[in-house]
Amino acid sequence: MLHQSKGNGEEFINEVASICRTSHVNVVTLLGFCLEGHKKVLIYEFMPNGSLDNFIFKKEPKNTPLLCWEKLYQISIGIARGLEYLHRGCNIRILHFDIKPHNILLDESFCPKISDFGLAKLCPRKESHISMSETRGTIGYIAPEVFNRHFGRVSHKSDVYSFGMMLIEMVGMKENNKIAETSQASEKYFPDWIYKRLEQGTQEGPGDEELSMEENDVVKKMTVVGLWCIQPIPDDRPTMSKVVEMLEGTMNSLEVPPRPVLSSPIRLVIESSTVSSMVESSSIVI
Repeated sequence: MLHQSKGNGEEFINEVASICRTSHVNVVTLLGFCLEGHKKVLIYEFMPNGSLDNFIFKKEPKNTPLLCWEKLYQISIGIARGLEYLHRGCNIRILHFDIKPHNILLDESFCPKISDFGLAKLCPRKESHISMSETRGTIGYIAPEVFNRHFGRVSHKSDVYSFGMMLIEMVGMKENNKIAETSQASEKYFPDWIYKRLEQGTQEGPGDEELSMEENDVVKKMTVVGLWCIQPIPDDRPTMSKVVEMLEGTMNSLEVPPRPVLSSPIRLVIESSTVSSMVESSSIVI
């Protein structure tokens, strides 16, 4: 049920129009909707495992199972395929503009499905850039160019950035849980952990979790792909087709992206009450 909607039901109509154009295993299916006065209801297929954020941030640790690295890896590939479909597989390109763990639903087999198209924009596939009158998205996942045109023009690469931020959160899920239990959040966590692990080639995961060789490769791959996706300049980011290729390929074929230079840090805000971490590109040293 939508309790708040911009304009005269603009987000609601936009979501119905966008989702009705899709048909993909990694995009949630809209079964129906109701629009009666101020009452707005969307009826989706039932997702028994809820949304991805429940497993990354574990709001109820005792009742939420811990996902293994292979499962997280398969979830990341599924989300990437869903985004690739929205960008290239539809007869009209759909830019989501609100990719985050809260908007990724999981079915009984933990197959991920992209949901919540209230902020989506439709554009012809031949058009690579779009114009926007206002910032769209969630703080922490918004690409730099969406709120500052100095970085470049808004395009499908903005979704790539959001996906990258989410991918890094998935890699750091266990550390997120530990941080959430403390009184103070560590703003240095992401840059310190990511580059320290990549430099040392360690086989320890977040929270000093011992990893097998296969799990270590999965963590490294997701990390490196995430770093490519959050490059500040849109042209430096891969397309979602390339992201799928990188995730499904071998770690040996991936290179760590060059050090980005930013004048201000990019903050990753988890909840309104908890700032889990910050990606501060200006402090990154490879």
